[in-house]
Amino acid sequence: MTGEEILPELWEVIGDRFARPREGSYVGRLATGEKGIDGILEKVGEEAVEFILAVKNGERRAIVSEAADLQFHLLVALAAAGVDLGEVFAELGKRRRPEKG
Repeated sequence: MTGEEILPELWEVIGDRFARPREGSYVGRLATGEKGIDGILEKVGEEAVEFILAVKNGERRAIVSEAADLQFHLLVALAAAGVDLGEVFAELGKRRRPEKG
């Protein structure tokens, strides 16, 4: 599956789990957890630190794994905050400078 396919699909699954939490669903547990958004943000922070350490230590496999964990938890945090992934893509698009040449 390509990046163009996985992010929208993952975003859809996360949205579904927020709308209809399922027993045993990790996203559902995050969405309905006692800590609420704070619990989700703790995971974002934890994964960010683990990613930073993996990069600092030059551990390629860990870098990839932690980058995926961080991206996933960032998506969950966006969903919890009510921000659509399309808004983030649009902001990135605005920041893109056309190539000269």
